Amino acid sequence: MKMVAAIIKHFKLDDVRKALTDIGVQGMTVIEVKGFGRQKGHMEVYRGVEYEVTFLPKIKLEVVVPDEQLEQTISVISESAKTGEIGDGKIFVYTLHDVVRIRTGERGEGAI
Repeated sequence: MKMVAAIIKHFKLDDVRKALTDIGVQGMTVIEVKGFGRQKGHMEVYRGVEYEVTFLPKIKLEVVVPDEQLEQTISVISESAKTGEIGDGKIFVYTLHDVVRIRTGERGEGAI
């Protein structure tokens, strides 16, 4: 089993959620985060005063999938989150040793 964590732009969340649902991903966690990558923020003007925004708002999306579904999941996230602009985000993949469904005690892929 793998956990796929993707950092994406806010306005792409609905596209990514729909695309993942269409391929059978059954659940996800969505977290509002702030950070920066290569772009290192940008300048904004507020009430006539220019200031630097160093941490940009993003969405972190986490899904757990069986190993067989990993490449399709990465592909779907990449395609649906892509704008072609700087700051489209990143995808991280983690190996999971176990998953436990709290309500039933089920373990492994059955708990996904």
